[in-house]
Amino acid sequence: MSPFLGIDHPLVIVRDLEAVAERYAALGFAPRPLGRHPWGTTMRLVQFAGSSIELMGVEDEGLLDRHAIDGFSFGRTIRDQLQEREGVSLLALHSEDAEADAAIVTARGVRCQGTIDFGRDVRLEDGRTDRTRTTLKIFVDPDLPRLGNFAVHQHRPDLIVRPEWLAHPNGATGIDQVTIMAGRAQWPAVRRRLSALYGDDQLFESADGFGVRTGSGRFVVLDKVAVERSYAPLPPELSLEERPCCVAIHVAVPDLTTVASFLASAGVEFTQAGPQLRLRRAAPYGNVFLAFDASRRLV
Repeated sequence: MSPFLGIDHPLVIVRDLEAVAERYAALGFAPRPLGRHPWGTTMRLVQFAGSSIELMGVEDEGLLDRHAIDGFSFGRTIRDQLQEREGVSLLALHSEDAEADAAIVTARGVRCQGTIDFGRDVRLEDGRTDRTRTTLKIFVDPDLPRLGNFAVHQHRPDLIVRPEWLAHPNGATGIDQVTIMAGRAQWPAVRRRLSALYGDDQLFESADGFGVRTGSGRFVVLDKVAVERSYAPLPPELSLEERPCCVAIHVAVPDLTTVASFLASAGVEFTQAGPQLRLRRAAPYGNVFLAFDASRRLV
């Protein structure tokens, strides 16, 4: 059994998927080739050994409501939120037993809209065809639409992970932290959500806010003032956002020298805070501040 519901992949929804993927590549990431979902969205995956950043766009609006369950449509949710702005939409949580994990969080009061099962055919190197299978358990709170989650259980990880897809020139090995921006009046609602997912014993306090430890990585909650103090001024779309939302992704790297060389070549402005390099612009990367952390190496 894997550690409980670790950070698997934030869905960073963008209007020009290829342009954003190129910007990630300029930072030293190696986005995978274009992939498609059965509900009309496309993605370029920045994949690590136990997590990934999923850059996502909308391709076919005629498919948006495929696999809809209990009032939730994955494709339509992505399309509607993208019409509002770019940024993190849903955030996937890693599971190796979706039914059992869903039972734990629903017992704590998290609503599960239901189950989505899907797969796709893949051609193996020897020419044979096999099929992936993925199970999603949907946990969406209408009061926190930009903090929705789903547990993702990949039944055939051998078909979706290859060593060459994990080799990023900047050395990135995984997601260490996702930062949530929320007004202080909204902190009790966000705290209740995180506690229901992970339990009170996994919550922690910080100088500027609070957070929760997941099975892999952590969520840190800050208000808008602390976000701008920690990273940089918010881009216009995020500055106008009044709902709690994810605004930063920290990835682990073995050293900062290699990362800094990519940033310099790309002409990217950044600041250094201890063992971290933090990009000062979020808009080019899907309204997400990216940070590179050399204090921990995730493998």
